[in-house]
Amino acid sequence: MSRKAGAFDAAFAADLTRLFAWRRDVRRFRTDPVNPQLLDDCLSAAELAPSVGNSQPWRWVEVQSAPARQAVRDSFAACNDDALRGYAGEQAELYAQLKLEGLDAAPVQLAVFCDRETQQGAGLGRRTMPEMLDYSTVTAVHTFWLAARARGLGVGWVSILDPATVHAALAVPETWHLVAYLCAGWPQEEHLDPELERHGWQPRSASTDRLLKR
Repeated sequence: MSRKAGAFDAAFAADLTRLFAWRRDVRRFRTDPVNPQLLDDCLSAAELAPSVGNSQPWRWVEVQSAPARQAVRDSFAACNDDALRGYAGEQAELYAQLKLEGLDAAPVQLAVFCDRETQQGAGLGRRTMPEMLDYSTVTAVHTFWLAARARGLGVGWVSILDPATVHAALAVPETWHLVAYLCAGWPQEEHLDPELERHGWQPRSASTDRLLKR
């Protein structure tokens, strides 16, 4: 059946909402490999993300080498220890028990950078808000995340890292700014609720808490 461009039925809308709900930060991965074509499909979908001035400032780096992965792992360990010292009492005990990354098991690791000096787009839409390049990169990350989840893959965003360490380990251009470090692979388990909520760190708050009307 042909469908008019941009027209989607209620069933599709319901499936899309369900996909949003299943877009969880995964930290517990199986070590089974991911078919390279499947990864390429997810990255191709991510390239459909919107970007300011059609600049497509995101840069994907698949981290494969053992030395690079170890440098990232060491950075996480150091930053995580430092973060733990910022908590006390029961909160520190809970933080120490949380699973905050999937670096040891995830078969795919992607560093996502924003090229803040890209010439693509000729500066349209970012002269007064240059941070729009970073925001555009985030849309690509989220689009990749949804594409992966729709295909059964899990994705985890590791933010407890020193960007300078990651930058040096991957030897990328100086103009590239680290936006995300992603682990991807087949989840060990499936959960509808976020792990931090499930383990008592922080429940979700009501959407009305964040809606202002002027």
